[in-house]
Formats: sequence, structure tokens, C-alpha cells
Amino acid sequence: MKDLQEILAIARAVGWGAAEILQSYYHGTAKDSNLNVQYKQNEPVTVADVTVSQYILQKLQAALGREDFAYISEETYQSELNKDSQSGADWVWIIDPLDGTRGFIEKTGDYAVHIALVKEHRPVLAVVAIPEAEKLYYATKNGGTFVESRKSSNLLQLSFNNTTKHPEELTIVVSRSHRNQKLNYLLEHLPSYHQKSVGSVGCKITTILEQQADLYISLSGKSAPKDWDIAAPELILTEAGGKFTHFDGTALQYNTRDINQWGGLLASNGQHHETLCQQAQEILAQFERL
Repeated sequence: MKDLQEILAIARAVGWGAAEILQSYYHGTAKDSNLNVQYKQNEPVTVADVTVSQYILQKLQAALGREDFAYISEETYQSELNKDSQSGADWVWIIDPLDGTRGFIEKTGDYAVHIALVKEHRPVLAVVAIPEAEKLYYATKNGGTFVESRKSSNLLQLSFNNTTKHPEELTIVVSRSHRNQKLNYLLEHLPSYHQKSVGSVGCKITTILEQQADLYISLSGKSAPKDWDIAAPELILTEAGGKFTHFDGTALQYNTRDINQWGGLLASNGQHHETLCQQAQEILAQFERL
């Protein structure tokens, strides 16, 4: 098997290629730019989702094969067929070809490509491409987080030694669409009262990396974010010095028998992370008593 840096080079190239395809649909320059929007479990799916999924899988499998790796993509995942075979693989690619499909359709610019390589239920390599920003973020376990444009690549490290904020000064990046009564209650009662609305988990996490926000909260309700929503964004955040955990402080697990990430998740630049997790649990306990 190739070493991790060789695999990363392949994944970065695939990420840029996927970003170009998405932009061609987004800006109407694709040969057939009709998105043909359909809905699966109340979530939109477009031709762009499917086309980019096929592109990523084809490129990765052509370069890396199927002997050493399994592949899970949002657009091809079928739980009954995969839950036994995929969860037993040592190395698994977890792919979201278009994170933020609603923003893509509504032309907000908030959409991303997520490509993560998971070993033993934890990400070891990640690529997050933000097409409209023309940036690609990538990380390897214990290797730091980098961001590159078409012209340059620079090590991106979160550093807040000189910009420590009080909890009430922190900015929470929140979803444009995935909201419910419990989440609203939590956001209203946390000490951080500045909010910034951004679609796509990948875009939310890169907003933290770019120091335009400080934390992001996910709270499952009837549904929950999936492995492909979280795996790649988690690694690019944590390798840059941030934190991404369950409210109880435990690490997220991927490629288990359940693709859902249930419960409360908190991603941050590291400031007040444990305190905010504890406060979130206390606020939710209050909500349950209402």
C-alpha cells in the first residue's frame, strides 16, 4: 500500500477535480447544467451530487484499488448492504461529494467536498474543498492542517494565545436550515450570543479555521449528521489545534454499524471547549424538565 503522503497527494488532486465539476454545475457551465433535484428522506439530491460521487470513487479506486480500502459515499451508501462488510474494513474512505446541497441549489455559495480516510474508526487523512472560496484544506493525523489555493499552500495552525475571549464574546456558527426547538433553546441559553449563519458542515468548520467564528454545535433530533458530514471536517479542525467531541468529551467514532452521529457535538477552536460542553449538557437537562 502507498504511504500516507502519496495517498494524500491523490486525494488532494481528486478534491480539486471534484470542486471543478461542482463549480461547472453551480455556475451553469456544465454540458447539461440541469440539476434535476430530487428528494430522499426530505433531503435534496442533484445530478451534481451523483456525478461528483462517481468521479471521486472512480479516481480513488483507479489509483488505490479495492484490496486495501473500502469506500462509503453518501450517494452510494446502502445500509443493509454495507453495515456488515464496510465496518469490518481496516481502511475506509468516507466521502460526501456535495456537503450543503441546499446551499448549492439556493446559490448561497456554502457547499463543500469532503473526503476522509478512516482507520480503526478514527480519521487519519482528510480533504475539504470549498469551491466558491477556491480553497482546499487538508490534514493527516499528527501532520498538521494545510490550506491551499490554486497558487499556494501554507501550513494553517490555529493560534489564539493573543486573542483569548470570554465565553460571551465567542461566535457560534449555526445552520441555515437544520434547526429545531431544542437546538434553539440551547443556543439561546449558552453564554455565547454572537451567531453567524453558514450552510454545510465543511464551510462551518473552515469558518472556524479562518477565525471568523469560534464554535459550532450539532444536536441530533429526528435525524443526525452522518459520518460523511463530520469525518473530514473533524480532522482538519483538530489537526489545526481545535477540538471536536461529544458533549461528554468523548471522541467521535466512524465506520461503526451506525452511520449517524447521534447526540450533541461541539466543535471549537479550543477556547472554553470543556466548559461549553458541560454547560450544554446542563442547559439540555433544563430543557427536558420544561
